[in-house]
Amino acid sequence: MGKKIYGIIEAVALWCLEILFKILHKELTPKIRQTFIEFVKFGLVGVSNTIISTAINWAAIYILEKTVFTDEQMMNTVGILLANFIAFALSVLWSFYWNNKYVFTKKDGEKRNVWAALFKTYCSYAVTGIVLNSLMLLLWVNVLHINKYIATIVNLIVNVPINFFLNKLWAFKKK
Repeated sequence: MGKKIYGIIEAVALWCLEILFKILHKELTPKIRQTFIEFVKFGLVGVSNTIISTAINWAAIYILEKTVFTDEQMMNTVGILLANFIAFALSVLWSFYWNNKYVFTKKDGEKRNVWAALFKTYCSYAVTGIVLNSLMLLLWVNVLHINKYIATIVNLIVNVPINFFLNKLWAFKKK
């Protein structure tokens, strides 16, 4: 069932890409097609990762707010950053597993150091998931007064494309 649904998603996505390239009068090369398919798969893994990460983040915010950081000022600074870190640490493992297994697959005979790839994945996600995400959370919540739950969703718009290229070009780079 899952493969059939993915097949439909892939066919529709490729059809849209082909139309776009025809409109732009550009050649759709096999390399562009392959990168696009990887991006679609990465996006599907990302959707599941977003659900996992957001659920962990919101649960951590709720638990920390009720137990550790009862002071609103502390919760809106240290608490949201701690919740973000917990969600980051667990969701990167989820994302790495599925990206390694499903998106950036190895060809027969190709070697990949899983530990190096995992380390690079954590580093690349650290740039967006901890540094950039944390700075934007503080901006959204404390300067622009966006709800702390909504702020986590706003960050995705910036982070997803950056994460794809960091993973493709560095963490899972073919040798």
